[in-house]
Amino acid sequence: MKHIAPSLDLKSFHCGVIATQQWSNKIFCYYVQVYPNGGQGETQYVLNNTLTARCSHCTKVSIWIDNHMVYPLTGNVEMPNTDLPSDILSDYLEAQNIVNLSPRGSTALLRLAIQKMCVHLGEKGKNINEDIANLVKKGLPVQLQQALDSVRVIGNHAVHPGVIDLNDNPETALALFSFVNIICDYFITQPKKIAEVFSNLPQKDKDNIVKRDS
Repeated sequence: MKHIAPSLDLKSFHCGVIATQQWSNKIFCYYVQVYPNGGQGETQYVLNNTLTARCSHCTKVSIWIDNHMVYPLTGNVEMPNTDLPSDILSDYLEAQNIVNLSPRGSTALLRLAIQKMCVHLGEKGKNINEDIANLVKKGLPVQLQQALDSVRVIGNHAVHPGVIDLNDNPETALALFSFVNIICDYFITQPKKIAEVFSNLPQKDKDNIVKRDS
């Protein structure tokens, strides 16, 4: 499913599913005021430049101040591929939780996730650059190589002085989440789907395929 990033006044955006958002610009804050004579009374005020959007699917509320979503912090990040291995999923979710607070920290975590992905693909995981080179020798498509190297290089710049300032360009950090999902889809999700369909073929046909290719 294509990720739809939250945007002001959209009727729908991605919250695990695409769902209608109910917008409101009326947020009332109530508090107890103490008067000079010692008495108390409940009073209220309205927050200015603040909007809320209530998701019709999960019923949770997002909060927007000056046209920017401030809660939840993870809303502008696409959901992780459900086939991500558990150790990589943990890094993805941690990166998702901090990307709007620290794009550099988030990107460093995604680089770690890619390094772990290389291990799942049969590489050593000690030198991510060498792992990618080995995958290229094995026939890795150029688009996947570029995705892997993008996460590797940008993640490296995140923890070392470099030419990419992720605090000035957080969109770059956000794009890397989709790269991790794309890589997982190619190496894990698609082979799993193909294997499931093939395994359900009649055994006679599978035997004939083996004879054909032997």
